[in-house]
Amino acid sequence: MNKSFSIMLLSVLTIVGCGQQGQKSIEVNKEIKLKPYPKTEKVDVKDDYFGTVVDDPYHWLEDDLSDETKQWVTAQNEVTQDYLEQIPFRDAIYKRLESLWNYEKVGAPIKEGDYIYFYKNDGLQNQYVLWRKKGDDGKEEVFLDPNKFSEDGTSSLADISFSKDGSLVAYQISDGGSDWTKVVVLKTEDKSVVGEALVDVKFSGLAWRGNEGIYYSSYDKPKEGSALSAMTDRHKLYFHKLNTPQIEDELVFGGSETPRRYISASLTEDERYLVVSAANTTSGNELYIKDLFSSNTVFVTVVGDMDKNHEIIDNDGSRLFIYTELDAPNGRVVTVDAANPQPENWQTLIAETEQSLSPTTGGGKIFANYLKDATSLVKQYDRNGTLEREIELPGIGSAGGFSAKVKDKDLYYSFTNYVNPVTIYKYDIASGKSEIYKKSAINFDPSRYESKQVFYTSKDGTKIPMIITYKRDIKLDGTNPTVLYGYGGFNISLTPSFSTGNIILLEQGGIHAVANLRGGGEYGEHWHLAGVQMNKQNVFDDFIAAAEYLIDQKYTSSERLAIAGGSNGGLLVGACMTQRPELFKVAFPAVGVLDMLRYHKFTAGAGWAFDYGTADDSKEMFAYLYKYSPYHALKPNTAYPATMVTTADHDDRVVPAHSFKFAARLQEYHTGPNPVLIRIDTKAGHGAGKSTAMVIAEQVDKWAFMFQNMGVGYKLY
Repeated sequence: MNKSFSIMLLSVLTIVGCGQQGQKSIEVNKEIKLKPYPKTEKVDVKDDYFGTVVDDPYHWLEDDLSDETKQWVTAQNEVTQDYLEQIPFRDAIYKRLESLWNYEKVGAPIKEGDYIYFYKNDGLQNQYVLWRKKGDDGKEEVFLDPNKFSEDGTSSLADISFSKDGSLVAYQISDGGSDWTKVVVLKTEDKSVVGEALVDVKFSGLAWRGNEGIYYSSYDKPKEGSALSAMTDRHKLYFHKLNTPQIEDELVFGGSETPRRYISASLTEDERYLVVSAANTTSGNELYIKDLFSSNTVFVTVVGDMDKNHEIIDNDGSRLFIYTELDAPNGRVVTVDAANPQPENWQTLIAETEQSLSPTTGGGKIFANYLKDATSLVKQYDRNGTLEREIELPGIGSAGGFSAKVKDKDLYYSFTNYVNPVTIYKYDIASGKSEIYKKSAINFDPSRYESKQVFYTSKDGTKIPMIITYKRDIKLDGTNPTVLYGYGGFNISLTPSFSTGNIILLEQGGIHAVANLRGGGEYGEHWHLAGVQMNKQNVFDDFIAAAEYLIDQKYTSSERLAIAGGSNGGLLVGACMTQRPELFKVAFPAVGVLDMLRYHKFTAGAGWAFDYGTADDSKEMFAYLYKYSPYHALKPNTAYPATMVTTADHDDRVVPAHSFKFAARLQEYHTGPNPVLIRIDTKAGHGAGKSTAMVIAEQVDKWAFMFQNMGVGYKLY
């Protein structure tokens, strides 16, 4: 973050008595001077979709490697930073957030071989460090420090996998936030490197076969254009034998013989079965197994179509435990013998319920983690499907991590909600008793705040849940600065989670609201399907209705309401701010999918077609996408909310061209005093692995921009 604040700002700083015990505040700068937006060249590019010609004047910004695009990025960042530096309380927010962030954070332990491993961050380290100790009473030592991967903290640990006996470990490194990674293998005892690093790995887990080698997945690296934006379409599963050249790796699945966009591999804990999941979109998958204990090494098809989602979660010898949505939109667990594993032979072990299911295993048990109105409900079953208990959770919120090895006697799980920081619990599997293992050390008092779940009515009459979080003494007078957050897609559920960054809003008397929109997975497959393709407008209607509810109930007003979302949530924000620009004061579309006519032409974007459809599918699908596509829905001479688009130059999932083109056209069409800016991180990607410094800087700029444009100022802490 740029902390060089101009001395001239002192002239516009006004500190006044406010709040309890003479609390001070810094008022907004009413004389901010916004530099002229950079002139963005327009080119004559047109595309014909079923007879409709669509102009794409900012098409050239799709070339993220060109000098012209790089110059445009630099110019836009200069305008954005100049504006942000004129906000008088930006530095105060930075100091407050840095102090809140600066506490020790420790993750749940995992047992591998003779060691217990755990992640720890001493407070402001850019990346979490992996520590270990030999046994419960062993001396703690650093095992792997991702902060040493790069000098600026922009390289991160993307994934890690231990061999069954714990003597070997493979881990992935992401540089600058890219989804392209390299894989390094170590001997855990002395941390010596084994063989050469694997390169050009993408969207991959790491699955060990004994100590012989690992399975991993990747695409052919694009030979022309940018590896960060070029289409990646055919995933391939390889087996790498240790101490052999990568070029000799065996192609196990995929390629020209079985072309699929997404392929992943895992092994059952006993390493008997290699399990392969294959898909062409983000919803639905084929399932295959190979018995590695048999001399007959062919794959056996468990499920041969991609209509539903399926996963092998465990096995007892040849008895497989499978999670499936086949004939069960909310999910169920079935068993089958591996000799004949097809659906006609499945036996239901845990039946479908009204709540959507996400099962895990550990200690010889099955843990059924259900979503009940977007919050966790966990039940423990034995291997015969007998319910042993409902696990008593610390409250209403999100519980995760009910996973362990089959012989483990205990496991660790986390619990959190919007006002309670993450606490880690140790759980005795036999007795069902939980005890606190690690409590958060953050300087935050949850008793001063509350979260309330409400149900509001969307445009078509559907009831939508929303959780609203705020200070207990808040007044519902329509003046509270409020952030409405949403996602609504890809069967992903937004469950309660604590955010250090949101403390800034809450302690200022602000409100944080999260709407559980259709398109997500909160109520199972039907909830997801109600927000895909030609039902996508339902998602936007749900979000708009949430905003109207907050205004009608006097939580806030249009002048004090911001909307935020990232990735598919960035699309959500872009669509809603173009459909109802007068409803919101501030908009934060982050790493958004904003050009719905061309999204499928970049990286693995074609795999999102299940949720979106594509403009090439049909005239009707094109017309539907064209109508709501944020880049195309912008209208000339329209007053839009104060907007800060955020993206990153290494985002190779939702390529930055989406944000570049949207911001360019927004600046062209927008009228009125609200600033419309784009903030572009460098050496960063879609979000995963972003350094602590970058996260804090982005949070600071978000709150400073919002408070300034809402005219609320900032109370000092």
